[in-house]
Amino acid sequence: MRGDRRTVLVTGANSGIGLATALEAARRGHRSIGTVRSAAKAETVLAAAAEHDVDVDTMLLDVTDPERGAAVIGDVQPDALVNNAGYSITGAVEDVTDDEARHAFETMVLAPMRLSRLAIPHMRAKGWGRIVNVSSIYGRAATPLTGWYQGCKHALEGLSDALRMEVARDHIKVVLIEPGGFRTGIWEETEREIDKRRGSRFGDSYSRTLSTTKLFQPVMGRPEHCAAAIIDTVEGNPRARYLVGIDAQALGLIQNVVPTSIKDRVARLTLGL
Repeated sequence: MRGDRRTVLVTGANSGIGLATALEAARRGHRSIGTVRSAAKAETVLAAAAEHDVDVDTMLLDVTDPERGAAVIGDVQPDALVNNAGYSITGAVEDVTDDEARHAFETMVLAPMRLSRLAIPHMRAKGWGRIVNVSSIYGRAATPLTGWYQGCKHALEGLSDALRMEVARDHIKVVLIEPGGFRTGIWEETEREIDKRRGSRFGDSYSRTLSTTKLFQPVMGRPEHCAAAIIDTVEGNPRARYLVGIDAQALGLIQNVVPTSIKDRVARLTLGL
């Protein structure tokens, strides 16, 4: 399919991997549409597109709004849907409220599956489609203090695996992108999340988490690297999942070869648990 012009719809396109993906799709000649939650964020996307001398359209969408999601998918009828919208949720399992957990699952599990469900009939009618779900290495691995985020990504991966087999005969490919650490706004969200946990018995461990994150930020990958991998799946014959980033590949290997007891021990020592 390389060389064919596709309509690519990217959610959460105002920053980080989402913005880089919308720009990359446009740079390669596809019709690129990025969804954002506000007019101000739409201006950010349009300014970035102008800076890179490409055309990116924007549409307002809160992915947790089912009616608006249906309207956007019905209007765009995307060839490729990139479910990228999401955010960091840092907190020990017992520190996160039901409302916080519910919103995380609504945003990062139910919403991408709903949008996929809405897009599939249009893709099936065309006899071609791509659904690219941006997961994380945390869709495979687990560390303390980010369990709810990991739970969302594990759920997204399980659903994507099932969906991939269900729509294969319709020539629709469902792909998981599993990034490691990239320089995106999600890390600033981590700092804000930790600020909300003041007074927790895990306070020292949260501080260690933040220090470790800041230490590794300078060597994290650029979002453009992940964006290129995403658009490659639109243009080629993709595999089911892609680990993106050296850290993601290393953690993926560790998951397969290191005993759970050792992984747990290292994590606890690192975070003082």
